[in-house]
Amino acid sequence: MRSRVLGLLCVVVLAGTFTGVPTLTESQPAEAIATTSLCHIAPGDTAVGIASTTDGMGYWIATARGYVLAPCFGDANPYGQMGGKRLNAPIVGITATSDGKGFWLVASDGGVFAFGDASFYGSMGGKPLNAPVVGMAATSDGGGYWLAAADGGAFAFGDARFGGSYVGVLQPGEPVVAIASLPIEAPNEHYIMATAKGDVAAFGFTGGSFPGGYFGPLNAPMTGIAWAGGLGWWIAAADGGVFAAGAPDQVCGDSGCGYVGNTPFYGSIGGKPLNAPMVGIAATPSKHGYWLIAADGGVFAFGNALFFGSAA
Repeated sequence: MRSRVLGLLCVVVLAGTFTGVPTLTESQPAEAIATTSLCHIAPGDTAVGIASTTDGMGYWIATARGYVLAPCFGDANPYGQMGGKRLNAPIVGITATSDGKGFWLVASDGGVFAFGDASFYGSMGGKPLNAPVVGMAATSDGGGYWLAAADGGAFAFGDARFGGSYVGVLQPGEPVVAIASLPIEAPNEHYIMATAKGDVAAFGFTGGSFPGGYFGPLNAPMTGIAWAGGLGWWIAAADGGVFAAGAPDQVCGDSGCGYVGNTPFYGSIGGKPLNAPMVGIAATPSKHGYWLIAADGGVFAFGNALFFGSAA
């Protein structure tokens, strides 16, 4: 499997500012920050992630202060939030459940917060970390999730299987910035991580991990990653650039199954003026499009992704 995958990977590169983990300050405690309206981000807060509903007809936007803006954008229902509650560390990501009836929030200290039908399977909250947590990915069956830390550490909970990490591999100044699930052979075995400098690797395969591509040198660091189907993925950079890589289509024959094709590129904001850096990317359920989310809550839709408004 490993040799077949490596031989089929193909990279499409387009243009791609790194923002650090949002911080809570004593002058702006979490409970003192309120959204200026139901669907907009308050001064002093920032968007940290976007997650699609199951049918692609809406999305949730999460903020560093723990707000989840809903009902605001399409059919994304409100299932709860941490906004207005004291957090030990800022929220850094949001991940929806497979049926779209709930989601998880993850904080930079490894805390996990479950809402709707999302189950809590454990967290790194209150435990020593060598580096802050930067993202989260759920298994496709909803029975577990992985957390990724800036130093390349990976932590598995529920039915998510630990398949390796970047620890001891990364060069100084090359933090991991994002993680995504790769539910191609089993719902809970494979995941991919991306670094700020554009290095990508997939984990959980027989024989360990394999390189998923290298996208440097970059105009701006990477900030997010989304599964594009099969062994394909999109990676977003802080300047709005989007990088398409991998082989998204499965083909099976007498000798077994493999992945072919090129992950399609649907557009980007790379090279265009931005009011705030991009902080994440989310794919549509059909994998024929994606949304980019900026720190100010701006949303940009490409492919078959529909625009339901922004929080800017």
